[in-house]
Amino acid sequence: MKFEAVTIKDIAKALGLSTSTVSRALRDSYEISEDTKKLVKEYATSINYRPNPIALSLKEKRSRSIGVIVCEIANSFFSQIINGIESIAYDQGYNVTISQSHESFEREVLDVSHMASRSIDGLLISVSAETQNFDHLKKLHAQGLPIVFFDRIVHEIATHKVTTNNASGAYAATTHLIENGYRRIANLAAADYMTITQERLSGYRSALADKGIAYDERLVKHCTHGGMLEQEVQTALDDLFAQPQKPDAIVASADKLTTNCLRYLHKNGITVPDDIALVGFSNSDLTELLSPPLTIVKQPAFEIGRQATEMLLQLIEAKRPVKDFEHTVLPAELFIRESSIRKK
Repeated sequence: MKFEAVTIKDIAKALGLSTSTVSRALRDSYEISEDTKKLVKEYATSINYRPNPIALSLKEKRSRSIGVIVCEIANSFFSQIINGIESIAYDQGYNVTISQSHESFEREVLDVSHMASRSIDGLLISVSAETQNFDHLKKLHAQGLPIVFFDRIVHEIATHKVTTNNASGAYAATTHLIENGYRRIANLAAADYMTITQERLSGYRSALADKGIAYDERLVKHCTHGGMLEQEVQTALDDLFAQPQKPDAIVASADKLTTNCLRYLHKNGITVPDDIALVGFSNSDLTELLSPPLTIVKQPAFEIGRQATEMLLQLIEAKRPVKDFEHTVLPAELFIRESSIRKK
């Protein structure tokens, strides 16, 4: 049996009114008496009537929906961002459509194309780990689609952006390890062309320099897919532990890198922090329940989602073209636990 939504015609037929009268009553028109408006609205509520969004979008030239593209919803960081997005969007009468790129450039292009064809009013996006060509986003932006970037951003497109202070987060993590006696600190990073990677490596290198420790490029390993592929992380860690001078600590610069680094250490019988210290970038609530509890750099994910959505809605609802854009940088926070403290 095919589902058929209730229409204005159905209400009109049931109440013995014209469709135009029902339409005006639902819009609270002054042309319709209060008694008729009450009758129509109460009946509409009783049969779960909802306005047709397609018809509304044609009339208003707006769909009242926004698109969101993240790499993976299951990632705690991005799921918290989505919660922040929805906390603003739904209160303002906008629906949210979410797609996952799974760190694939091809998938991202398809997702963006699909959303644009569905006449979204604006797009919130954190680009995939594979994305180096931004033509698909530049084209839509040039055509007037409001776009706001969060976390992984595109500098070449002039629009609002919301990120974490990645450099200060990595700086704090690395400094903490040095102050706890660690000297050969490895950095497990995402693709080298990504903005978050560049910023976090900058913080890592600054901390080493400020503490008088020479930067060793052999201790930096890049995983192109940001930890989504366990084999990439395994290869990177195999290379680190094959070195004559093995690392005594690791900074894992993303959620999935942290998770798969822990998996590798467990499989290979490498104990934290006895054999090696570990600090991860993670927003998972489970990190404090691990044994030992994990030291993490935590990002204000919910607030990133809130602020990015507020910026996007400002662009959508602006009466004139917006020419002044903001890049909001929110602070990261280091939570120190047992995984990074040398046992005495």
